[in-house]
Amino acid sequence: MQDSETAYRPLADRMRPRTLDEFIGQEHLLGPGKPLRAAIEAGRLHSMIFWGPPGTGKTTLARLLARTAGAEFMTLSAVLAGVKDIRQAVEHARQLREAYNRPTILFVDEVHRFNKSQQDAFLPHVEDGTVLFVGATTENPSFELNNALLSRARTYVLKRLEPETLRRILDEALEDTERGLGERRIELAPELRDRLCRAADGDARRVLNLLEIAADLAVEQDGAMVIPEAVVNEVASGGLRQFDKGGEAFYDQISALHKSVRGSAPDAALYWLVRMLDGGCDPLYLARRIVRMASEDIGNADPRALELCLNCWDVQERLGSPEGELALAQAVLYLACAPKSNAVYMAYNAARREIGRYGSLEVPIHLRNAPTKLMKELGYGREYRYAHDEPEAYAAGEDYFPEGMPRPHYYDPVPRGLELKIRDKLAHLRELDRRARDESD
Repeated sequence: MQDSETAYRPLADRMRPRTLDEFIGQEHLLGPGKPLRAAIEAGRLHSMIFWGPPGTGKTTLARLLARTAGAEFMTLSAVLAGVKDIRQAVEHARQLREAYNRPTILFVDEVHRFNKSQQDAFLPHVEDGTVLFVGATTENPSFELNNALLSRARTYVLKRLEPETLRRILDEALEDTERGLGERRIELAPELRDRLCRAADGDARRVLNLLEIAADLAVEQDGAMVIPEAVVNEVASGGLRQFDKGGEAFYDQISALHKSVRGSAPDAALYWLVRMLDGGCDPLYLARRIVRMASEDIGNADPRALELCLNCWDVQERLGSPEGELALAQAVLYLACAPKSNAVYMAYNAARREIGRYGSLEVPIHLRNAPTKLMKELGYGREYRYAHDEPEAYAAGEDYFPEGMPRPHYYDPVPRGLELKIRDKLAHLRELDRRARDESD
């Protein structure tokens, strides 16, 4: 007999669904008539990748697929397994198929961490049907897996669980007398149940873990075991929102912040900034990205934006949290409300493309500096026109580009903010250039 310590199984593991009917959530995949449900119920095996946030049922679905199809279920961790482990698993699967004609599902957790050698060792055995590949990942598989493996597996996207779904999971765990906490008759007020669900942030495993911790701290009141509000507050206060400092959620959220600023939506921009700070994002990273937004999306429409963002970065470095984070919020709100222009960004990219097209053209003689006698004798700077000596301090008609290169037009100020005045000024200078060319012809 196992002792109580080795026999212990976490509540989240005990409450793992055993059938499709027990599975809560992911109706877009498992609702009546949906392709994945139909495939599982019919035992139609095909390789697949489950992509979604933590605690949304990826491992559970893989186990249900194996159980329904009567397949052997083997699991590997892409973090820990090497090529040797893959070959051993494949050999075991081959023996099962030859001896018993039994299929094998090889479940690879955190499949986005598979390196190239692991993928290369794995692929031939997926192709010949020795193993049925089922991968689970929180990251976009198209960024991490090679096309050959992706083309042999169908990707199913699992969604973050809504609070209502988590509440159903939590209620069932409290009521289930076989696997859950039903035998202990623990009482938890409805509003406190909702609080735990919000703290779980879309993660079923997390909500059950929080519930189990809170249940262990239940106290007796009037003959019943009750989880007090103070316990729920303490348990729920430790969780951060879903955020991966180098993963999909990270880039999705910084993208949402940038697009909210660009879209002049200050409330949304502030929301995404605080979401990232709440999730543990480095404030200095955010400061750097905010400076980028000032140049890319505001530019010369409001040059003060860049200065303000540099100041907020400085405040963050000097004062840290929470004063620095307030400066970040000020900068983000200013950017969102400022007039928008991507003219600098577009001009910079156009210039880079042009340089790649023409290569290293020589600087025209008249634009070169002549600090030595030899350079002067060679004509360096001889025909240069000093703009300050010209009318309006502008050398109308002068050409500042290399020979053999047409005069490009990169910078096109927008009719907003300060760039409206810049636009008018440049139009006037171009008219002076036109007149100068007409006079020289």
